Amino acid sequence: MSYNDIAIRVRNLSKCYQIYDAPRDRLKQFVMPRLQRMIGKSPKHYFSEFWALKNVSFEIRKGETVGIIGRNGSGKSTLLQMICGTLNPTSGSIETDGRVAALLELGSGFNPEFTGRENVYMNANVLGLSNDEIDSRFADIAAFADIGEFIKQPVKTYSSGMVVRLAFAVAINVDPEILIIDEALSVGDELFQRKCFSRIEAIKSNGATILFVSHSGGTIVELCDRALLIDAGERLAAGIPKQIVGRYQKLLYAPSDKSEAIREQIRRADQSVVGSAIPVPDTSQKDLALLEHTQVPQESFNPNLKPSSTIEYEPHGVYIESPAVLTLAGDQVNNLFRGKTYRYTYNVFFTQSATNVRFGMLIKTISGFELGGCSSASSPGDAIAYVDARSTYRVEFRFRCALNPSVYFLNAGVLGDVAGSETFLHRWIDVAMFRVQPDSENLATGIVDFDCYPKIELQEAQEI
Repeated sequence: MSYNDIAIRVRNLSKCYQIYDAPRDRLKQFVMPRLQRMIGKSPKHYFSEFWALKNVSFEIRKGETVGIIGRNGSGKSTLLQMICGTLNPTSGSIETDGRVAALLELGSGFNPEFTGRENVYMNANVLGLSNDEIDSRFADIAAFADIGEFIKQPVKTYSSGMVVRLAFAVAINVDPEILIIDEALSVGDELFQRKCFSRIEAIKSNGATILFVSHSGGTIVELCDRALLIDAGERLAAGIPKQIVGRYQKLLYAPSDKSEAIREQIRRADQSVVGSAIPVPDTSQKDLALLEHTQVPQESFNPNLKPSSTIEYEPHGVYIESPAVLTLAGDQVNNLFRGKTYRYTYNVFFTQSATNVRFGMLIKTISGFELGGCSSASSPGDAIAYVDARSTYRVEFRFRCALNPSVYFLNAGVLGDVAGSETFLHRWIDVAMFRVQPDSENLATGIVDFDCYPKIELQEAQEI
């Protein structure tokens, strides 16, 4: 890889904060160590250290979209702030190549006494645009923010939603070469969110590098080429979004006494990566290869059609077993026909009693994009109130295969109450897979078959 191909290079990055138990300890730290050194004593610290990031290294190539995912307090926002230059690292180095626009704490740099227009010019200047460039783009920025005449009013009169809309509009209209986003894709109403996603997609198609933090696994899978998992300030894993999101979710729902063991499993799985670059995804090609070896289309079961990306959550006294796709007649299949109805079944064995139990399923694409699924109850209040230990349930979901030819994956999960909150009692990600057979007469495009039919009519020709 050429040095010039790298947009962001992070080397051994660490950030340490000094935590004081009381305000007087901060004063002691300012005065006492100096006095102690003057009288020949070793200086004493009056603070404890909190390492928000510890020796994080990675590289992002130009034109890539990379998502950062992790639990709250894992150091994601701290990392982005240091890349943007708004926070200094304790140690390590950061290199960026290109104009950087950041969507961090949206609107935090606005002057409340200035009008919206004045803040647009101030923020765009900070991002590197000249006044002439801002003049030429102001109409686009104002139209994107869509706050009407409020653009002429002081920002202190704005609602919080108006502030973030204006900040977002400025940041994404400066033609960034590197766009950094921290949980800013949920601002505004549904129409504004779609406009934001559309603009980000356009920036991506123009070759910009995008780095963003999100707690939404679906957003990471949908938008990103690769993903990075950070936990407790440590870079645990990097790679294909689908796999990284699966590992994150397994860690997120792990019992507290199993958390460190799962972190170690994730570390070991990531040790095969050479160097600090986030690895290029290639394992999905194994799944795509399944399509290339399709024989004469037929509804059947192929024992070799097994997922290699299966992830199991730590169970809370509940175990999912024997997942299978069946025909309505009860035959197991994994080569399906578009338009037919099938049964997805699995058994659930309870070694402990459980409350507010719900069962679920999910169908995903090869990339991990969630197409849809079903739950046995719409809320915990409608779930099975109590399940005895040593109980076994047979779970079945019927679904119509409205999918176009490709390979798809299935999840299975059991939700229940743990210490007063709903969590997964057991879950399998990519526990089964199926292939929708090609149909030479199929006119549908995309992933989902919406049962569309064309109607083409020749209108009466007009004399010229």
